[in-house]
Amino acid sequence: MAYPLTLPPPLRQGDAVRLVAASSALSGDGAGQRLRAGCDLLASWGLQLLGPAPLERHWGYLAGRDWQRRQDLLEADAPLRACVRGGWGAARLLERLEALPAGWLLGFSDVTSLLWAQCASGRGGAIHGPLLTSLAAEPAWSQERLRRLLFGEPLAPLQGQGWRGGVASGPLLVGNLTVATHLLGSRHLPDLRGAILILEDVGEAPYRIERLLTHWRLCGALQQLAAIGFGSFSGCDDDDDPEAAQELAAGRRFSLEQVLRERSADLAIPVLAGLPVGHLAGNAALPLGVMARLDANAGSLELLDPLPAGR
Repeated sequence: MAYPLTLPPPLRQGDAVRLVAASSALSGDGAGQRLRAGCDLLASWGLQLLGPAPLERHWGYLAGRDWQRRQDLLEADAPLRACVRGGWGAARLLERLEALPAGWLLGFSDVTSLLWAQCASGRGGAIHGPLLTSLAAEPAWSQERLRRLLFGEPLAPLQGQGWRGGVASGPLLVGNLTVATHLLGSRHLPDLRGAILILEDVGEAPYRIERLLTHWRLCGALQQLAAIGFGSFSGCDDDDDPEAAQELAAGRRFSLEQVLRERSADLAIPVLAGLPVGHLAGNAALPLGVMARLDANAGSLELLDPLPAGR
């Protein structure tokens, strides 16, 4: 795999979008409404949605049997495949998947496994960004950023807070920490050498985050990076638990920030935190495998590769 990866042609009005239900089944009040709202937004950009939304399909807690979800993914009749939701199940599809088709693939969270597999296969076009069930709830700037990325328009840098100074350039990788950890040692892990890695997660206690990052360190994975950034880790701290707050004040517990800082401080690379990437509203779309610059001194992450200008 050679970086930077070549991106697919940008979309144009009239292009088709294939809905992909690769992970958990749609469930809960309002799930169908959220999906339709996301589809309506894509339609407002002039895109045509193919096939009915898989609202009722399920196999246990998954959005259908593996072959059904794999078929969604492998449909090659649309330049954009947009994932419906996360949860769990996408990694199962990689067991019998030789290659992902060319084109744009959009999603995050559990979809990290598919995005990284596409990257590892040498195909560009994987976008870490909103799912169809979360897209309509994104702020206007985030929705516009995704539209600009898909249609080949320039993107503004993202801002964060520098934790360890320095500037680094390299191929960009973005993903969910828990899901990405379970790709370590597999052929679906992209080349980490000299990469800028942006991580996010949801609902994991600080000690679990520490355990995951320690695994990366034991594998020697974090030591290969040019820079590391942290997005949102929503629901990953104990600050709403009075007992945990008392233990933290007494020095008998680590906060999330303490864990992230300590596990990255000795890597001798720039570290940038607080990026608008992850499970909170304001999940900035980022393409994988393109060249980027992380400037922890200025608190910025910017893309260096010009996106395709048209076709």
